[in-house]
Amino acid sequence: MRHRNIVLIAISLLCTFGLSGCDKPGSAEQAGKNIDEAASETGKKVDETIDKYESKVSEQGAESAQVWADTEVTTKVKAGLLGEPGLKSLQISVDTVGGVVTLTGKADSQANSDKAGAIALAIDGVENVVNQLTLTATQ
Repeated sequence: MRHRNIVLIAISLLCTFGLSGCDKPGSAEQAGKNIDEAASETGKKVDETIDKYESKVSEQGAESAQVWADTEVTTKVKAGLLGEPGLKSLQISVDTVGGVVTLTGKADSQANSDKAGAIALAIDGVENVVNQLTLTATQ
C-alpha cells in the first residue's frame, strides 16, 4: 500500500514537471528533456524511499526474531528448572535478552544455585548466564 502511494506521488510529480516544461518558451525537445530530468530525479527519490522502508522492515524483522528466540530460551530454561528435583524453581525468575539468561530469586543452597545456573547454561541458545540468586536459610 505504501509503495503504491509512493508511485502515485512520483507519477503526479512527473506530470507536473512535464506540464511546467511545456509552458516555457522553447522547443518541444527542451520540454522532453525537462520531463526526462524530472522522471530521473523522481525515480531516484522513489528508490531511496523504498530502500529506507525495506531497511526499516528488515531491522524490525530481526528485532522480532531476537525477541522470539529469547522467549523460547526463557521457556526452555524454566522447563529445565521445573524438571529438576530438589530445586525450588518457583522461587527462581528467568529473563533472557540477546541469549543472556539472568536468574533472580532465591535458592536454598549454593549447590542449588549452581545447579540452576548449570541447567540454564546447558540450554540451546543460551550464550551466558548471570546468576543473581540469593541464598536463603532452609527452614
